[in-house]
Amino acid sequence: MSAFVGFAGLAREAGITLPQAVFMVGVVWALPAKVVLIGAILAGSSLPAAAFAVALSSVRLTPMVVVLVPELRTEKTRPWVLYLLSQFVAVTSWVLAMERLREVPRDMRTAWYAGLGGTLVGVNMLVVTVMYVVAGSLSPTLSAALLMLTPIYFLTSLWGSARESASHFAMIFGLVLGPVFHVLLPGFDLLAAGVIGGVGAFLIHRLRKGKGAPS
Repeated sequence: MSAFVGFAGLAREAGITLPQAVFMVGVVWALPAKVVLIGAILAGSSLPAAAFAVALSSVRLTPMVVVLVPELRTEKTRPWVLYLLSQFVAVTSWVLAMERLREVPRDMRTAWYAGLGGTLVGVNMLVVTVMYVVAGSLSPTLSAALLMLTPIYFLTSLWGSARESASHFAMIFGLVLGPVFHVLLPGFDLLAAGVIGGVGAFLIHRLRKGKGAPS
């Protein structure tokens, strides 16, 4: 919610109208994708270019969907239900679901996740509505600080929900390599840090697993 407070301020400063900002929360949902979209709008990008940029930023959610869907599916689950629920997949809902879903009876999991995702989206649509109206009274520094809570929350949530040490290594490598490649390869820093850090974490995981160490 704190991160969406920052998004409301960002949307207002970018000239996005209140209905457009609320619509973006409901349709796009994942906050980084909305930030990418606003950036594309401010840069004057064409509609296909903006759509492509948002799609690229959302590809990272595909592995989350692949992991989550088998936990939701039953023999009677209709595909359109899973397609609809995949719209709610973002870091927050995914972390909460992976922590709690196995405690929910399998035949109730789709209803449980629909309630979780629908609540998160609905509440944050309300937050954006309220904060957009009062954003004029917030300083740009405060809005930017609130927006920075998003990556902090992502990091702490993913760290706490990680089931293998490889995920922890990947996050550590990303924190270290990100600033380095920001200087060495501006524009490709996230890609380079992600690829090298991810491969390094995977290799360490395989090496530790080969030696019989806890994963």
